[in-house]
Amino acid sequence: MRLPSSAIRSPEVKAREKWLGYLLGPAGALLLNAVLATYLNVYYTDVLNLTPLWGGLFLTVFPIVSKIIDALTNVIMGQIIDRTRNKEGKARPWLFLSAFLVPVTGILLFTVPEGSDLVKALWVMISYNLFYSFAYTIFNMSHNLMVPLSTRDSKARGGLSVFNQITSIMMSGILVALVFPMVVMPMIGAEKSSWITLMSILSILALPLTLLEYFFTKERVTEEAAAAGEETKIPFMEQLKMLFTDKYMVLMYLYFFIYTVGTVMKNLGLVYYCNYVLGTYNDGITQMLVSVIGGIPMGIGIFAVWPLAKRFGKRNVTMFGFVLYALGSLICWLFPTNLVVVLVGQFIKNIGGLPCAYVFMALFADCLDHLEWKTDKRIDGAAMSIYNIIAVAMVGIVTGVFNWLLSKAGYLAPITASSTRDAAAQLAANGWTSQLPLESIKPAADGILTVGLRQSAGVNSAITFAFVGLEVITGIALALILLFLNVEKNLPREQAEIKARHEAASSGAPVGSASAGETEVISDSLPEDPAGEK
Repeated sequence: MRLPSSAIRSPEVKAREKWLGYLLGPAGALLLNAVLATYLNVYYTDVLNLTPLWGGLFLTVFPIVSKIIDALTNVIMGQIIDRTRNKEGKARPWLFLSAFLVPVTGILLFTVPEGSDLVKALWVMISYNLFYSFAYTIFNMSHNLMVPLSTRDSKARGGLSVFNQITSIMMSGILVALVFPMVVMPMIGAEKSSWITLMSILSILALPLTLLEYFFTKERVTEEAAAAGEETKIPFMEQLKMLFTDKYMVLMYLYFFIYTVGTVMKNLGLVYYCNYVLGTYNDGITQMLVSVIGGIPMGIGIFAVWPLAKRFGKRNVTMFGFVLYALGSLICWLFPTNLVVVLVGQFIKNIGGLPCAYVFMALFADCLDHLEWKTDKRIDGAAMSIYNIIAVAMVGIVTGVFNWLLSKAGYLAPITASSTRDAAAQLAANGWTSQLPLESIKPAADGILTVGLRQSAGVNSAITFAFVGLEVITGIALALILLFLNVEKNLPREQAEIKARHEAASSGAPVGSASAGETEVISDSLPEDPAGEK
């Protein structure tokens, strides 16, 4: 298939590639995904009122089943990428396709037709899987491989990882965390048509920006392998064996698994925590303060993290960060209703989360280089498919668990009414209590009144654990795992050996593999002390 050529020609990473390909290009799809991560479940519970559907089973089981499907499509997509042979690369061609698929399926997520519960359930299940199991899987797999495939220059690759994460953090930490709770959500309330309009605009925005990412990226590592004649197709089971017999890849996957569980639960709990535990429903202030004050370190981190990582090592800086991460979360957990204390705790937690946020993909790329040195094979698609399986499976499982907790605790979705009299009648008929006096609640632009209800102590406890409690545990676990992830120690030598092999292969000289021998045993042995010294 003939595709448009990349606008990037230089053998080295330059400013245009960083700014357009890695900072601006991914912004559209990442913004859409960030909004969905925070608000799609809110749309299901508060707008479509699906929490009680089938006794609470639908929102518990459907995300888990969907993510099993998503996991399978990630495996398939990983194999497709590893088998793609195109002059534009093996991941970038699929990035091009995803630019058109993501907007269409993103719109379908919200255009759920009115009808019976069965009709709604079927539409939700089909649209959810079209987006996550198909369109976003293609985007996410190809997008996440851009940093590992961009270059072997560790310094340049680390810079691209930082630029990539700046985009992600700007989307989730500024727009979604600041603009949405303070401006957007109070305007649209629980009005379905307003949600559809908003999400259609965000979905369409992903098209031109994803194309920008396609045109301003380049797969230098893929080109290097192609020049060396590396075209061998490796069976999937052999790929799995290569991945799961390498200590660093196993540690990386375990690390990502634990981090994802904590982060997904926190993201799901954020809106509910600010609406019911710390503040009131869509008050426009609480969530903004939690996100902005707690997120200030993410802006500072743009300038601080990479210099620290270069000086002390990506692993060491990230490991120390998770100690602060757990401490900040613990402060919030002990005083969950005190706004000032929670803001302090969130500030500390986000300082601790800086290294992980900015350098994770560079560390993952280091592990891929180590695996190539060890096996003399490059299996980026398979490695990324396992990474994505963990991400998508945990989103489904954790979402199901979170919704199950809300249902069993007795979560009450907000109600909509045409007037305060109508709202008072609904409250009286069901025995509910409004968080605020009805007279003080401002209607949306269309005159519809959205009334947040007072939740039980059990609901508030479940929400608090989801938002701050679990990350105390995951922060400690992640710091312990990182003690053994010392892949950076021998990386320069390993990269030099890989380069020598490729040069020898290009010239037709015989080459050797480091898959056996004393060098590999030394490199892949566990450290004798927590500092990672041999």
